[in-house]
Amino acid sequence: MLPFDTIEEAATFMGRNLTVAETMWFKYSAKKSDYYLYCHNILFLFLIFSVVPLPLVFVEMMRSLGFDKYKIQPKVSLSLPEMFKCYKDVMRMFVLVVGPLQLVSYPSIKIIGIRTGLPLPSLWEIVAQLTVYFMIEDYTNYWIHRFLHGKWGYEKIHRVHHEYTAPIGFAAPYAHWLEVLILGIPSFLGPAIVPGHMITFWLWIALRQIEAIETHSGYDFPWTPTRFIPFYGGADYHDYHHYVGGQSQSNFASVFTYCDYIYGTDKGYRYHKKVLRKLKEGSKVDGAQNGGSYYYPTQDLKSE
Repeated sequence: MLPFDTIEEAATFMGRNLTVAETMWFKYSAKKSDYYLYCHNILFLFLIFSVVPLPLVFVEMMRSLGFDKYKIQPKVSLSLPEMFKCYKDVMRMFVLVVGPLQLVSYPSIKIIGIRTGLPLPSLWEIVAQLTVYFMIEDYTNYWIHRFLHGKWGYEKIHRVHHEYTAPIGFAAPYAHWLEVLILGIPSFLGPAIVPGHMITFWLWIALRQIEAIETHSGYDFPWTPTRFIPFYGGADYHDYHHYVGGQSQSNFASVFTYCDYIYGTDKGYRYHKKVLRKLKEGSKVDGAQNGGSYYYPTQDLKSE
């Protein structure tokens, strides 16, 4: 809740007029408690989990219209009821774990100093903090993910997430309840180390989940803007991790690829892509000699 009754009081406090964005923020948040503002995350997560994967559902249902060529594992197809079941399971976890966790974690937000007042952060400040959040989350998540692929961690916890060997958008948050809690730690560390404004925190939670949905989309679209992000993994990179499954010792990183490269846990993926390229080139040559068709053996090759 802002300590000002009017915009004029806020402008006097800051020694300048409010920007358009600050005026909008004042009108929306001035009489709302910080706890109420923090709980917006519950609504944002619900909308993201429910709405963002829907275009991918349409693509999966309409693969015959030309989308099939972007499918990373083209031999795998999920029906609408199967995708809806995944969504119901995710919503059950949302109601029982994610939502309550958001409700009770507010004191930690106050302790680390997430602010709701004026002035609003600049665009540069938001981008810089989000970059730090992604880097910290990615590095921490890498080691937790590696632990979860140990014998105990996988059998007791992480195998639930790997039930989808060909991931879909709805399956991004599909996991054991304990994994949901554990992976909340990397997401919280960035804001804890570099606390910012509540708007930045909202953006962080939203963007991280949207990124996870894209990574689990099962499609490698050439037009996705994330292709221009340095060291970004993407759907093809993470799809290989799901494809190999419980025996995977490759591609643990959640967002970027540098940790896997530094620690040598992308060798299976790089070998896999090298073999696929050779097979594809050979198939194109054979296809040209036999009428133009060729075979892309994505589903038949598992290399570590």
